[in-house]
Parts: sequence; structure tokens; C-alpha cells
Amino acid sequence: MTDKPDDQGIPAPEGVSEVIETDYEIGQNNIDGSVGPFGFDIHNPVFLISGLAVVAFVFYTLALPEQSGAAFSWLFSSVTKGFDWFFLGAANIFVLFCLFLIVTPLGNVRLGGKEATPDYGYVGWFAMLFAAGMGIGLMFYGVSEPMSHYSTSKGGVSYGVTYAGDTPAEGDTPEGWADRESFDAATGLSGATPADVQAQIDAAVPEGQKGLFAPTTGRTDWAPLGAAAGDDEAAIRLGMAATIFHWGLHPWAIYAVVALALALFSYNKGLPLTIRSAFYPILGDRVWGWWGHAIDTLAVFATLFGLATSLGFGATQANAGLNELFGIPVGPTTEVILISVITAIALVSVLRGLDGGVKILSEINMGLAFLLLLFVLIVGPTVAILTGFADYLVAYVSYLPQLSNPVGREDVNFSQGWTSFYWAWWISWSPFVGMFIARVSRGRSVREFIICVLLIPSLVCVLWMSVFGGVAIQQVVQDGFTGAQDAALPIQLFKMLGELPLASITSFIGIILVIVFFVTSSDSGSLVIDTITAGGKVDAPVPQRVFWCVFEGAVAIVLLLSAGGLASLQSMVISTGLPFTIVLLLMCWAIYKGLVAERNA
Repeated sequence: MTDKPDDQGIPAPEGVSEVIETDYEIGQNNIDGSVGPFGFDIHNPVFLISGLAVVAFVFYTLALPEQSGAAFSWLFSSVTKGFDWFFLGAANIFVLFCLFLIVTPLGNVRLGGKEATPDYGYVGWFAMLFAAGMGIGLMFYGVSEPMSHYSTSKGGVSYGVTYAGDTPAEGDTPEGWADRESFDAATGLSGATPADVQAQIDAAVPEGQKGLFAPTTGRTDWAPLGAAAGDDEAAIRLGMAATIFHWGLHPWAIYAVVALALALFSYNKGLPLTIRSAFYPILGDRVWGWWGHAIDTLAVFATLFGLATSLGFGATQANAGLNELFGIPVGPTTEVILISVITAIALVSVLRGLDGGVKILSEINMGLAFLLLLFVLIVGPTVAILTGFADYLVAYVSYLPQLSNPVGREDVNFSQGWTSFYWAWWISWSPFVGMFIARVSRGRSVREFIICVLLIPSLVCVLWMSVFGGVAIQQVVQDGFTGAQDAALPIQLFKMLGELPLASITSFIGIILVIVFFVTSSDSGSLVIDTITAGGKVDAPVPQRVFWCVFEGAVAIVLLLSAGGLASLQSMVISTGLPFTIVLLLMCWAIYKGLVAERNA
């Protein structure tokens, strides 16, 4: 129990703390030098493996777009369908673990030592949490996800048809059919139960062809749980509960686990600010060898592809908003230009540093986001939104056991296509967001940290979805306006704002928000990746952060240009999120061991 001197920008514990004694020194395996005026200080081999793999991936995707698109599609389908139970079960464990830390004496441990004080006030702290954690996602899905779950819930449960014969060429009439239109109608049959579908098959399919048609073995709808066919109120409550489920306790618990592990083992134990440090209670000094190299390299990949996915969503939404306001064409060319320009802006923020770049932009963005939220709340159906906020929370709690159930689900499209993807996305973002949260959370007690990172952001996400999603749904239910409901996902926010006063101004603010969230995410992500690939140094040369900032944009561009587009981005998130889920589960045990040692000290 000693104080360890400040090393490479990581403050020593203040007061009593259970510092881990190890011969490893931060950056001892690093290669440092300069190329002209640009210095570098990189970890060997994490930087080299990560950098070369990313460069090779970019060239592969550009050189073979069709082949890479097919591979990405296979990845997405295989992982979401085969491991949905694993993602859902693991996320439940993270929530329960965080709640356990809140109510036990382990929550009294202070990050940074017993006498440590917070580096940032609550306003700046919360602003950076949201700007890095979920900014782009809330803008992209704030209208589209509540609307989607409401629409599919109201549509009810459905089963389709499987056809076991050979698909005829376009325009040809299959043997045994009067015309092609009858065949196409039969392959598109659907019903609320397999028996309903079978009855339609018996009525519509010629006698000699009936053996080739059968109801699907599973549901074909995308509604959560058992849906709420034809019932507006029930569909709204179920749709909002499903949305809150994806943006509430579970994702923030994922972030909290990684952030707490990094903060604890860096600020209290005196280890480098890298993912591998959290595994010292499990691996001991082996974390400084190839086990640690593998963990940190995996964290780089997860961060890079998770961030690229969000940047891709942000680019498509900004493009859609610019088209709606100014008629700027929608397409890959515009999106590539947007990513390039915004990456250049992010480079300026990188050069200004954490306090002069990310912190200032985060506070500006949170101010704009709050004003937009307040405006929509006031000019929209205010009473309905506020009463809905409470009702949606109750609905979320009541549906939570069913939504979080990892096995025996009939709503496989929802649980695999929505929830499984989301959990993989949050997990892939967790090294990035977790390290960033750890960087700005020194001085907080574990209990204060968990409450502020888990519960308060969850409530703010519920409010955001209740306001933006609630207004869009009310436009359908009360006003009969279906413009947002029928629009593509990236433009639904702007269609909803278009029905409110000052639409041009609020839509422009929405575009600015997406862009600045884009910038802060890119800057924060490059900071985190650079820290990992610099062996835990938090004051490595700036050109390294510039390198990663540029390649984040490059990965987003090549995945958008590949055959799968946004689907390719989603596939890479899934592929990196799966192995990193195992890393997070082991982190929970390491955190417990570390906190027990601190408590005993």
C-alpha cells in the first residue's frame, strides 16, 4: 500500500490505495523516434499489428467490394443468429453486476485513492459522457426506432411462406399455374398463425403444387415480443419499452464495466491505462506478454469498427438532412465528402487536446441538444410527452424480464436483428467509451460513478426517446401524418421536425448536432486507440492520434463504399463485438477482485 509516482500522465493515487507492485514500466516495449518533424512513441507489437491489419483491411475492401460485401453479410447473419443468446445473457450480467456494486460496501471505494478529488465538475463530465457515448446514435434512432417498433407492434405477428421448388426466371409462368401473378401472390402469403397461412395455401395454390409450399417455421415480422395487433395504445407502450430497453440500463452497464475496470487498475493500482491492465488479477505479469498484446489489439479492432459504424450512420443522416434542406444529392459521393471534411475538423480538435477540443465541443453540443429537446417538448404535445415519459418507464420495467430473456424467443427478428446487433455495437464501442469515461472520472467513488454512468444517462435517453419518438408517433396517431413513418431511417428526424414550427432552423441544428457529435466521437476515439497502441501512455506524440483519426474516417468510407454499405459496417461491429464480450465478462471478475483488495486496504 504505497503511493506510486506520476508516470506518463497518469496521476499517482492520493491517500491509501492497494497499488500493484510490478517490474513493468509504462512504455517499456515502445519504439520511439521521429520521421522528419513528426515524433512517434508506439507500443511493439500492438501498434504494428493493429495498423498493418487496418491498412490491409482497407485495401481488401476496396479491391474486392463484392467478395467483401458477401463476407460481411455472412458474418452478420451467422453471429446474430447463432450467438444472440450469448449477447443477451452477457448484457444481463453486466446490469446485475453494476447494481450489485451500488448496494454493497464496495461502492465506497474512491477511484484515484481515498483522498482523490474529481478532475471535472458535473456539467463538463456529463457533457463528455454523452458526446462520446451515444450522441450520433440518439440523433439517428431518436425518431426512427420508436416509430419502427410502434409500427411493427401494431402490425401484429405474422408468418410467411417457404417455397421448396425452383424459382422460375423473371416473367415466366411456372408449370401448373395459370399465370405468374398467381404464383407471386402465393409466395407472398402471410398470416397471424401458421394455420392461417396453411389455409391460404390450400385456397390459392393449385393441387399439384401444394407440396412445394409450407408456412415458415418462425415469425417473419419484426415486432418485439407478442406484438399488439391493431391496438394503438398497447403498440405505443410496447414500442417505447423496446426502444428504452436498447438505450437504457444495458448499454450503459456495458460502458460502466469497462470504464470502471480501466479507472480502478490505472488510478488505484498504478497500472497503464490499457485494457490489458484490468486482467492483472487473472493473468498476473503475463498481461505484459502476448496475452496482453492480444487483448489490446482486439480492443483496437472493436473500437475502430464500432466507431466507423457510428460515423457511417452519422454521415448518412447528415447527407439526408442536407438533401432535405438544401437539395444536396444523397449518395456515396456526398457521404465520402462529409466523412472527409468532418475528419479534417476532428483533426483540429485532436491538435487542441482533451480540454481545448473534446471538452469544449461536447459542452457546446450538449447545449444545442438540450435546446432542441426543449423546443420539441414545448411546441409538441407537451402534456402527452410528459405523461408518456412516466408511462413508458413503467412499460419498460414491466416488459424488461421478457425483453431481456435470452432463450426461447419467438420474436427472433427483433431479438437478433435489433437487440443482438445493439449489444454487439455497444460492446464494440466499450473500449473507446469506457477508456474515455475513465479518463474523465478520476476522483469519483464507485457508487457515485455507477449511479452517474448507469442510471442518470439511462433516464436522459428515456426522455430523449420519449420526446422525439413520442412526437413522431403522435403525428401518426392524432394528425394522420405518416411522412416520418414512411421515410427512410436517416431522414425520419427531419420529416418529424418538418411538421413543427421553425422547421428549417431546427433541422439545421439537427445537422450541426450530428456533425459535432461526429467530430467529438472521432477525436475521442483516436485518443483512446492511440493510448492503447502507445502502451498506456496518455501523452504520446500528437501525430499518432492524427494517424488513427484519419484511418477511422478511411474505414468508415471503405465500408460505406463496399457492396453492403451500412450492412457492412454492422457486420464488422458484430464480428468484433463477439470475442470482446468474453473480455468484458472476465473484467467483471477482475473488478470484483480489485475492489475487494481496495476495500481491505
